[in-house]
Amino acid sequence: MKTNFKNKKIALLGLGIENQALLSFLNKKYKNLDITICDTRSASEIKNNIPEIKNYKNIKWKTGADFNKNLKEFSLLFRSPGWPINCPGIQEALEKGSQLSSPMNLFFELCPSKNIIGITGTKGKGTTASLIFEIIKNSGKKCFLGGNIGIAPLNFLKEIKKDDWIVLELSSFQLEDLHYSPKIAIITNIFKEHLSPADPLNPNFHNSLKSYLEAKLNITFYQEKNDFFIINKKLKNKIDKYQTLAKKIYFTKSQTPSQLVGDFNKENISASEQVANILKINKKIVKETIKNFNNLNHRLEFIRVIKGVKYFDNSFSTTPESTILDLKSFKKNIILLAGGADKGADFSKLANEIKKRVKFVILFPDKGGLRIKKELKKINYPCNKLAEVRNMEKAVKTAQEKAQKNDIVLLSTACASFGIFKNYKERGNLFQNEVEKLKQ
Repeated sequence: MKTNFKNKKIALLGLGIENQALLSFLNKKYKNLDITICDTRSASEIKNNIPEIKNYKNIKWKTGADFNKNLKEFSLLFRSPGWPINCPGIQEALEKGSQLSSPMNLFFELCPSKNIIGITGTKGKGTTASLIFEIIKNSGKKCFLGGNIGIAPLNFLKEIKKDDWIVLELSSFQLEDLHYSPKIAIITNIFKEHLSPADPLNPNFHNSLKSYLEAKLNITFYQEKNDFFIINKKLKNKIDKYQTLAKKIYFTKSQTPSQLVGDFNKENISASEQVANILKINKKIVKETIKNFNNLNHRLEFIRVIKGVKYFDNSFSTTPESTILDLKSFKKNIILLAGGADKGADFSKLANEIKKRVKFVILFPDKGGLRIKKELKKINYPCNKLAEVRNMEKAVKTAQEKAQKNDIVLLSTACASFGIFKNYKERGNLFQNEVEKLKQ
C-alpha cells in the first residue's frame, strides 16, 4: 500500500538519524505538510544539537513530558527504531485508526530497485554488510550501503536506479514492524540482547528472547520463493521451525585468508561469500576484497603494539556472548577491560571464560561491572587479579602496568556504555586515545 501524505497530520516519533532523513525527504518532495516532532528533548536542545532543523519553518513540536501524549490526533506516525511500539501513546493512536510506519518502511516502499540485501544479527551485521558492499562495488556493480550502520537510506534514495544494489544493516527495532523483506536476507547470529531498556535516548527493548528472535526473523517474513535466506548454521535448530518461502542457505566458517581476527569473523566472511555466489561475482574479486578488508571501527580493531603488548578495541561488544567470542579469538595472557551498563544479561558463562583465559580484569563499576565481579567471586577468581576504575585513562594505565610482552590488552566490555560513556563510539575513541598516549 502506498503511503498517502495528502491532508495528513504527521508525527515523527523521535528525531534520530532516520527521522532526520525523513524530515529532509518530505520537505524536498512535498510542500506545506503538517509535521510535528515528538521527542523527550526540548525543541531548543534539538536545534542546538541538529542545527539544520532551523531550516524547516513550519515544524510543530510535542516535547518534554508531553512527547507521547495524544498521538491519536495524528493520522500518520513515523516511529524511530528506539521508540517502543508498545508505548501507550502509540497503542491509543492505533486503536483510534492512526497508521504506524517508519522511515525504513517508506524506503522499501519507494526504492526503485528490488535488489536489496538485508543483514541482521546480534553481532557481525555491520562488518558483514560492509564486506558485502565492498565485494559488490569491486565487481563493478553500482551499490549503496545504509541502515543501522549509521547511514539513513532515504538520504540516497533519489540516486538509486532500477538495477543497482542496496546493502542494509537492519536492527531488531528496524525489523519488528517492517512490512517488507529484502531479496537476500542474512542472519549472522543470535545472542541475548536488548532485553532491558539500557539506553536512555533509545529505550526500546524486547520482552523476551523469543520476541527478540521473532523481530529478527521478520527479515524473511515477506520473502518469496525466488528470494534467499542466508543463516548461520548454528541457528538451524532455532530457525527451522519458522516458515519462509525463500531458499535457505546455511553458512559456517570461511577458510579464505583475511585480516579479521576471530572465528566469528570467519562466519561473517562466509555469509558474504554466499551472497557473492548468488550474484555470480568472480571468485578472484571476492578473495582479493576479503584479503584487503579492514575491520570496522571498534569491532575487534587492532590499535597498536607497545613493548610487545597488542591493544585491541571491541567497544562494540555489548553482550557477554560477544565478549566470550573475543576471548576465544586469542590464546591466553589477556588483560580485559569490561563492565558498564546492565542490560539484563547472564554473566556466568563469561566469568568461566575469564577464569580460563584472562590474567587480569579491569572493571568499570557500573551495574554490569558489579555483576561481573559477583560472578567472578562465585567461581573464586583471584581478587588480586581484578581492579575497578572510574575512567578510561586509569583503565589503560592499569592495563599497561599489568601487561608483559606477548600479552593482549582487550577492550571488550560485555555491557552497554551508558552511564560512564555516551555510547560505544565515545568509549572506543577514549580507549584508542589513551593507548596512543602510551610511551614505547
